[in-house]
Amino acid sequence: MAITKNHPGGRSSSCLRKYRLLFAFGITVLCVQVYLHTFFALDNDKGKSSRLSSGEGGSSQPEEDEGLPKGLRQLKLPPDKQASSNKQNQLQSQLRNRTTRIKLDRKLLNFTPACEITVREAVSAITRAQSQACKQRIVNVTCLSQQGLLYPERVQSLCPHSPGFTGMPINLGCFKDDKTLRVLSGYYHIFKGNNTPERCAYMCLQSGFPYAGTEYSVECFCGMEEPLQTKRLPDSSCNMKCSGNPKQTCGGYLSINIYWTGIQKFKSQEARNSSLKNEIEQPIRIAYLLTVNGRASRQVKRLISILYHPSHLFYIHVDARQDYLYREMLELEKLCKLNNIKVARGEGLRHASIWGGASLLTTFLKSAQQMLAYHQHWDFLVNLSESDFPLKSNIQLTEFLSWNKGMNFAKSHGREVQRFIAKQGLDKTFVECEARMWRVGDRKLPDGIQIDGGSDWFALSRDFVEYVADPNPDQLVVNLSKLFKYTLLPAESFFHTVLRNSRFCNTYIDNNLHMTNWKRKLGCKCQYKAVVDWCGCSPNDFKLEDFNRLRNTVDRNIFFARKFEPVIDYRIINRIEEWLYPDRVNKTIKARGYDMYWQSLYHHADLSPLPDDALLTLSYSLARLVYRKLHMDYKTVRLLESTAYFRENRFAGILIFMENKVETADVFTLPEDRTRRMEVLISTRHNFSASRPWMGKIRSLSVNTDYDQKEQTFRNLMGSIGPYSTPVLAYEFDAGVTIPQNISILWIDPHGRLADVNHMLLEEMTLVGHVKPQLNEQLAVGTWRLLLVVDTQLIAKLKFLVIPLSYWKTKKIDLDKAKEIINGPNTVYHITEEMNKSWSKLVKSAIANEQIMHSHNRNDEDFEDWLDRLVYEHYEIDEICEADDEIRSESKLQKCLDTYWSSLSPDSKADTRNLCQNY
Repeated sequence: MAITKNHPGGRSSSCLRKYRLLFAFGITVLCVQVYLHTFFALDNDKGKSSRLSSGEGGSSQPEEDEGLPKGLRQLKLPPDKQASSNKQNQLQSQLRNRTTRIKLDRKLLNFTPACEITVREAVSAITRAQSQACKQRIVNVTCLSQQGLLYPERVQSLCPHSPGFTGMPINLGCFKDDKTLRVLSGYYHIFKGNNTPERCAYMCLQSGFPYAGTEYSVECFCGMEEPLQTKRLPDSSCNMKCSGNPKQTCGGYLSINIYWTGIQKFKSQEARNSSLKNEIEQPIRIAYLLTVNGRASRQVKRLISILYHPSHLFYIHVDARQDYLYREMLELEKLCKLNNIKVARGEGLRHASIWGGASLLTTFLKSAQQMLAYHQHWDFLVNLSESDFPLKSNIQLTEFLSWNKGMNFAKSHGREVQRFIAKQGLDKTFVECEARMWRVGDRKLPDGIQIDGGSDWFALSRDFVEYVADPNPDQLVVNLSKLFKYTLLPAESFFHTVLRNSRFCNTYIDNNLHMTNWKRKLGCKCQYKAVVDWCGCSPNDFKLEDFNRLRNTVDRNIFFARKFEPVIDYRIINRIEEWLYPDRVNKTIKARGYDMYWQSLYHHADLSPLPDDALLTLSYSLARLVYRKLHMDYKTVRLLESTAYFRENRFAGILIFMENKVETADVFTLPEDRTRRMEVLISTRHNFSASRPWMGKIRSLSVNTDYDQKEQTFRNLMGSIGPYSTPVLAYEFDAGVTIPQNISILWIDPHGRLADVNHMLLEEMTLVGHVKPQLNEQLAVGTWRLLLVVDTQLIAKLKFLVIPLSYWKTKKIDLDKAKEIINGPNTVYHITEEMNKSWSKLVKSAIANEQIMHSHNRNDEDFEDWLDRLVYEHYEIDEICEADDEIRSESKLQKCLDTYWSSLSPDSKADTRNLCQNY
């Protein structure tokens, strides 16, 4: 009997058949997935740690995680998937080529390039470079690299016991492999189109593996241990042709050809912690190479003071752009009558030491040559920066190095070499010019050598320093110098690689005597994008709460730590010095200045870097306010120096050092005649208020520029925000605040207009943070207001000043430029009309009783008066002192030398006047 479509039984049978088909289809799909998984999957237990493939990293900082991004994993392919996979790989390769190749616009150049530049990185670098000289340098290097003329293809190792193979690696035979327990388990890579025994062996040699193995035509394995003879197979079992040379065989399915790479398993030397001789060791002499930067001259003096001994040499290299610190170090050199403190000077001896720059290696080698030429003999070269500080006494360091004379202390990366190469960018070509490292494309590292690297802080023996700094080096150093001339962070790999491949390979101790403060979450914020085409990282600063970590190194061969910055926390530096030299500190701990720190922000004699115009404008305005207060002629004031002042580890104010001078257009020109000099302590006014329910719940709220995410603080100590600055809000809420909490942040410009609205979710992990608004490139000058709102209720209000500039490019501003800045940007804010409407009532209510600035032109006569009134609303004069030695009888001011706060008052921590006379 026929069943109609409307019959229930028919519908039931039809549904049942559909469900059966769906079930069968599902089972089929599941079986296929299991089948594919069986053939495709590699051993996951070992794959994460040992079989890693090369891929571009995003950071030079050590990281905990191992493995590759999902898109870069290499999978073992079964025979029936080989063809389709090759098509897919070809398609991916074509897509990759389309995205990485681009044509250079030759109109950007005033010269004819030597070749056609099509690599995206190189084109980008040439386009972004400012000068034609830099563009031409990038073009020349790129062309040489494309032609294979920039780097040697092969470099011969000179390590006596690990020279590496020449020609063909030694074939140890065919062996049975196992999918879950690999014969060679150190490293795994697929060479899809160029696998050969030589290619595989060179890569394993580069990674420091004595054994290499080719398998399944395209696979390359590396290992530390020689395979067991019980797994030996007939040579005929390894019968698959190599993907790079069909005349050679590269293993088979679970059968592997194994080769010896010609090197031995590397084992670093152990440091001696006592003398091997019965008699007393002759104390060694140390040559300290200090590569310093910034303006922390007092901290550099303190470091030298605590390390100083007449038998040691101190060679100071100051960044070529840091004129202030250079003058300070020259003065220190002049004060030392024993002549063992030397400052690098002269053509070719000072370099701009940008982060990761190739010039850092040049600086080291040039400085080493100067130190070797010094008449006083030394045994070890120890390099330090202004951020280092000792964790053991001079006697302990000298004794330890005396026991290890001739050894070389360098810290290796401690991870798989191919991963280190990718993360460090060693497989890329970089060009340094315009104080920047430009990435211009990929490169192949030379065959035949072991690559190593890690920290760029060392303790190197004199013999090794003479070897690498020899003006007529051997072929190994020549070839490696060519390689590292175009390398990011070259000092972090050059010395390690030379040590591993030279006759000094048995003097390598895997310890640089340093402890470094790495905090993964805060320590890598890609903070060097402005100077390098890479994601750069640096360590965090030690703080007082880290003291126990540092003290626990007492039984370890750790003699220095980094980083320390007095502007972040100088209590930890005081604590370490008290720990190391209690007798010395007892003499100075009660002296004035021990619990204070001063750091210069601007000095009238600075040639470079040029001072910030907002800082200069603010400093001059504050100086005029002082003279106004004293009823003196404020129009002839001359700014001498601006200094950040810290007391009890807190920022306590700004110091303005000034004198009456004839006004000139040039900031740096000072007339010969001297007049009255004074210094003033300035503090910021409290322009922050909170509603009663939120009092005590907001610990801090401030707007400034140059925010350091790593240290969660502002680097703009002056607090000067100009019309072309990028302001940031930094906040800290009390742990007792109710969370989660949605907070809206309203940015109100000086004209009462809503400029931007930010929203943030306050949670347990975000009680401390920062917010960056999206504002116009040019900010309206005057007093800005910041409103914090929760559920339409105003909880806090903050005022900050965007200062109108009275200086432009360090010169007195002309009237037209001043008017352009005062009138502000013509563009409107990105705020929508709906947002304006929703917030307009609250904004009007919040600023109802406050003065709003109206745009109008100002002439040169009343500009400074108006500027000074704005500054006075945000800064307060606390104390004034007389700087001249002979105070005039009519003056009622105290002498600066007698104050606790003046930059001229005693500072025992950085006093080096008698440094070389104390022995």
